[in-house]
Amino acid sequence: MKGLSLCEAYFRVHGMPMLDGGFADLKDRIAAGLVGHGSECFGYDDDISRDHDWGPGFILWLDAADDTIFGDFLRKAYDALPRHFKGYARMESAWGQNRVGVMEIGEFYKTYIGTADAPTDAMRWLLIPEENLAACTNGRVFHDGDGKFTAIRQALLAYYPEDVRLKRIAGRLMSAAQSGQYNLSRCGKRGAVFAARYARVHFCDDAMRLAFLLNRRYCPFYKWREKALPSLPILGAWLSTEIRHLLQTPDPGQMETHVERICGWIIEELRTQGLSDSDSDFLLDHGPIVQSRIRDPRIRELTVWYAGA
Repeated sequence: MKGLSLCEAYFRVHGMPMLDGGFADLKDRIAAGLVGHGSECFGYDDDISRDHDWGPGFILWLDAADDTIFGDFLRKAYDALPRHFKGYARMESAWGQNRVGVMEIGEFYKTYIGTADAPTDAMRWLLIPEENLAACTNGRVFHDGDGKFTAIRQALLAYYPEDVRLKRIAGRLMSAAQSGQYNLSRCGKRGAVFAARYARVHFCDDAMRLAFLLNRRYCPFYKWREKALPSLPILGAWLSTEIRHLLQTPDPGQMETHVERICGWIIEELRTQGLSDSDSDFLLDHGPIVQSRIRDPRIRELTVWYAGA
């Protein structure tokens, strides 16, 4: 059983009756679900995942006023729920606290994006780590009485302002060009084993991040990028296969072939989306062109090498 489905079933069987029985007047102001850190929130959990911070549980979100009045009572009620469900018990590690239980809406979002609500300023968007945005918009909301939690979630899921997306793309193009098209072969020729391997992995990471940006999807924590990549409708499946070949081949010539093939696909998509009109096969030449399309002067005037947090 997948953890997300297990947790939703646990909420339906035990969580909702708890709310109906002891918090009926509060139920329509509470949201419930499972969102955040953890493989199960992305749907990527497997047998290995079950050794820590996995098992029946859910989050109850309420606003600051209700948390002040009812939070402690709700936490006691949650802690009294059955520990076992469908043959599973939650295994909580020393580092896995605050993944389930009762949380105040604003504090939950502050943990990930630094503010209690979705940013309204483009510069603020640039400062939020992309994997944090992926983590606080994943999972599933099982119940949302007044919609407060979901309203913030939907504002984040609407994705970056376009100027922010363009800035991130521009910076990643510069980085991918440097790591894959420039430094990888040079480091290999010098026999710099660490630098060559780092450049190869760095290029693959840049390429994956670019794919997410071109799909208007938040890129998750590095542990899950390879897993999430094939699901992207633009470049996802092709890029996933090509990156695997690039990482596995020991042959320098094959490495260069895979790098150039990946760069070619990315450049083709830039043209498709109207982000570049250059005929160059060097990603570095496309970064400034993408950046020139940014309207906000504060963002356009940042160094083209900067891709955001």
